[in-house]
Amino acid sequence: MRGKTIRRKKSGGGSAIEFVLICLVLIPLFLGTGAIGVNLVRTLQTVQLARDAGHMYARGIDFSQQANQTVLYQLGSSLGLTGSSSSSTAVVILSNLIYVDSGQCLAVGKWNTGSNTPNGCTNYQKWVFTQRLTFGSTSLRSSNLGSPSSSLVNATTGQISQQNYVTNAGAVANFSAINPYSTVGGVSGLPSGQTLYAAEAGAQAWVMPPYFYNQSTYSFDYF
Repeated sequence: MRGKTIRRKKSGGGSAIEFVLICLVLIPLFLGTGAIGVNLVRTLQTVQLARDAGHMYARGIDFSQQANQTVLYQLGSSLGLTGSSSSSTAVVILSNLIYVDSGQCLAVGKWNTGSNTPNGCTNYQKWVFTQRLTFGSTSLRSSNLGSPSSSLVNATTGQISQQNYVTNAGAVANFSAINPYSTVGGVSGLPSGQTLYAAEAGAQAWVMPPYFYNQSTYSFDYF
């Protein structure tokens, strides 16, 4: 009987040590899995926010109006999107872009009709911003498309005048693609003047050292 008691005590002590050792592995694993799961949800929410904002923007919703901004803040409330740049934990960036072709140059008198060449049309054959609106934390992240010069952007509407986006290099976007209005292989492109709508969204990721520090989620859509 005494021998059995000794063996049970030794076995019980060994099990406790094994449990502690296992916990050293399992607890960080569970915490890391949880942190990844939370940030995966935030990433999906960011994707949905960019998609919803872009859909409305491309369909003509004027986000320079306070009522429409309220709707946007409600859509991004789960990510902490607010009208205060200092307290918001998310950002939405809306951009309207256009490809400057001969028609755009001609409209502002920067096209030589005799020789059919640009005449002072600085941004000819480049993508440019015609509008930029930013909501939420402006310091969280910047646009992947670049940013137009602030002096060109109307503080209320976010609009950039045609004269400026055709002739001012500060309106050029960091976006390259083929000329959408050209004829390729006998197939006509888009009608001149068609615009591209871009919606970008970002949010502060859940911070949980040592798994996640100062990171953010990001998503973009074109329409």
